Amino acid sequence: MKILDRTIGAGQRPYLIAEMSGNHNQSLERALAIVDAAAASGADALKLQTYTADTMTLDLAMPGFVIDDPKSLWAGRRLHDLYQEAHTPWDWHRPIVERAMRQGMHCFSTPFDATAVEFLESLDTPAYKIASFELVDVNLIRTVASTGKPMIMSTGMATAGEIEEAVAAARAGGCRELVLLKCTSTYPATPQNTNIATIPHLRALFGCEVGLSDHTLGTGVAVAATALGATVIEKHFTLRRADGGVDSAFSMEPQEFRALREETERAALALGSVQYGPTEAEIKSLAFRRSLYIAADLEAGAVLTRENLRSVRPGFGLPPKYLQTLLGKRVARAVRAGTPMSWDLLGSP
Repeated sequence: MKILDRTIGAGQRPYLIAEMSGNHNQSLERALAIVDAAAASGADALKLQTYTADTMTLDLAMPGFVIDDPKSLWAGRRLHDLYQEAHTPWDWHRPIVERAMRQGMHCFSTPFDATAVEFLESLDTPAYKIASFELVDVNLIRTVASTGKPMIMSTGMATAGEIEEAVAAARAGGCRELVLLKCTSTYPATPQNTNIATIPHLRALFGCEVGLSDHTLGTGVAVAATALGATVIEKHFTLRRADGGVDSAFSMEPQEFRALREETERAALALGSVQYGPTEAEIKSLAFRRSLYIAADLEAGAVLTRENLRSVRPGFGLPPKYLQTLLGKRVARAVRAGTPMSWDLLGSP
């Protein structure tokens, strides 16, 4: 599949998405600096989130509208307040999109309702992302699919049946280019909870490109996912975690994202294809295999023994597997030490 001019699939390095989310800390200047840093760090795309606090939740402090998990990064926060802090003002979208384009990056967003899709269409964004928490919102998926643009859908928390319903809604709605991202919806996520072995299974089940929306720290999980066939990697991105922000604790800094680009590219190159026997690059190395060599000067008729016939490097003699066959045989002529063993030294085929 393609997003604009970028092919996504086997034989390509992973398509890397830098997720800005709320790391702009309510500063357009910082948001634009994040765009520049993401481009310099090797991101293929910058991703936004398009919503308002009122389109995400109700302005209430009742149970369910306040995060009560003491282990959460946002424990005790009202949902409405959190989304108000994290949202990207809609009038910032155009300058961010234009800045990304000037930097040679794609820029698209995660819409959270139909009004956001309509707004993003006015900006002609090249693709759409469906968040894990909205994967069950088949009406939103159909609305996004109707644009005919590539869709990337995260699958955090979703059962196989829920993913099947989402994929069916996307395809019925008109989506022809689809990516499913394995995702663990904890922030941050641990490697133990990431289960990237699911990636090839997702590809087999749904017949589309697959990738990883990664909330773990570091590059290791993303590199391993690439080795399992992930062709899209999404990571949250910030200028400095020390600057704070709603997503900063599990976001990558620029130098880390650059390492992600380098290491996933290496992993993709290393995949290659099923290969046995020497590659073209290995042909010259065959000379340094072990083979059978005459290890002492021999007169005609001398018997081959373990002392005068040895398995050594280089590899120009007979293979070592013939040692037992040759022991006890006589050479047909005088032979100098250092002569590679061959059948004609015996005087017969």
